[in-house]
Amino acid sequence: MADVTAAAAVNIGEAAARSGVSAKMVRHYEALGLIAGVARRNNGYRQYSERDIHTLQFIKRARDLGFSMAEIAELVSLWQNRRRTSASVKRIAQAHAEDLRRRIEAMQAMQKALATLIHCCHGDQRPDCPILEDLAGSGGS
Repeated sequence: MADVTAAAAVNIGEAAARSGVSAKMVRHYEALGLIAGVARRNNGYRQYSERDIHTLQFIKRARDLGFSMAEIAELVSLWQNRRRTSASVKRIAQAHAEDLRRRIEAMQAMQKALATLIHCCHGDQRPDCPILEDLAGSGGS
């Protein structure tokens, strides 16, 4: 259990507000073990320390950059391990950046294909439509 003094401890709502993460996601991250040993009051309410809030902010930033939960778990572990090597962190970031590059290329190809289909569609009162033909598999694309 985390060492949380009564003066420094905040409830889940305050921790959520200060970290920019919803209370639901705070509970989710705790269930995943990304926030370990959250203190509880006698009545069972969670009490979050400054360290917990900082960890939540770390997780939020990693999510904003699109890291997966598995990657975030590894990054949190590395962040908390002062004996880590930066090479381990860089490897994760490079793999994620490469994944993003591939996904962006795929999305650009989809956008180009859609733009071509939109250009080919007359958009008038006629029933024939190259967009629907392509989606049905008879457009030859």
